[in-house]
Amino acid sequence: MARYPDGNGFELKAALSERYAVDPASIVLGNGSNDVLELAALAFLGPGRAAVYSQHAFAVYPLATQARGARGIEVPARDYAHDLDAMAKAIDEQTYVAWIANPNNPTGTHAKSEALEAFLRRVPERVVVVLDEAYNEYLPPERRADSVKWLKRHPNLVITRTFSKAYGLAGLRVGYALAHASVADVMNRVRQPFNVNSMALVAAKAALGDMEFVARSYAENLQGMRQLEEGALALGLAYIPSFGNFITLRVGKAGEVFKRLLKRGVIVRPVANYGLPEHLRVTVGTAQENEKFLAALAASLKH
Repeated sequence: MARYPDGNGFELKAALSERYAVDPASIVLGNGSNDVLELAALAFLGPGRAAVYSQHAFAVYPLATQARGARGIEVPARDYAHDLDAMAKAIDEQTYVAWIANPNNPTGTHAKSEALEAFLRRVPERVVVVLDEAYNEYLPPERRADSVKWLKRHPNLVITRTFSKAYGLAGLRVGYALAHASVADVMNRVRQPFNVNSMALVAAKAALGDMEFVARSYAENLQGMRQLEEGALALGLAYIPSFGNFITLRVGKAGEVFKRLLKRGVIVRPVANYGLPEHLRVTVGTAQENEKFLAALAASLKH
């Protein structure tokens, strides 16, 4: 650890290249996929440019857009999900980036591959479409699309993924983007040197080869999601059906319920800043953690 990391992440890029059959020059590594999203904004946005994103989408999109001095175009959601048709129509001559979270955080909604491909065909080639697939590994098999193959047909597509979720390496902060080599080159030019640490590089390469762990993460998340859904229904609470590793519940006075949960030793995420003042976003935990949360929620709804 006394040595600096491999600034190019050679071994991890080689493993990702083999897994996804892409050129290493098409890979951008980041300090979590959050870092990669920032790199996309840094590379392609600035004053006089604009980015389009959905209402209720990941907060980093408007923040990264604003930080570059670019204009944000927020498109109203449809049933808490991306309205891709409306987003395509909202693109104007100044738009250079379109942000899409799939599944979306914090609503957990998921757009089907046909809708995404139709969107990619509609947008001008100058618009970089950032497809944020941080929760991709939690999708059921019938919902999974081989989005990496779209890169050959759409050189303006950037796919971002992470080792923070199903791979269980959130504390090490390592994510990546797959893109056309010319797009990846621009993103790598604005990347900080040594932005992924040595331990993260080694761990991510090992995790990439441990698909048994990922399969277990998927199965346990599915079981935990059912537990939280059934618990919500038992409490008479509505929720947004989720394809991620979290569920967003409608609890009414969410700010008050959040504080009551805190006092009972349970931390969840208020999402009023996402335009969802009556909702709380809850990460799926172990069976015991889910049970503790549901008991604390039941008590917190009373007082």
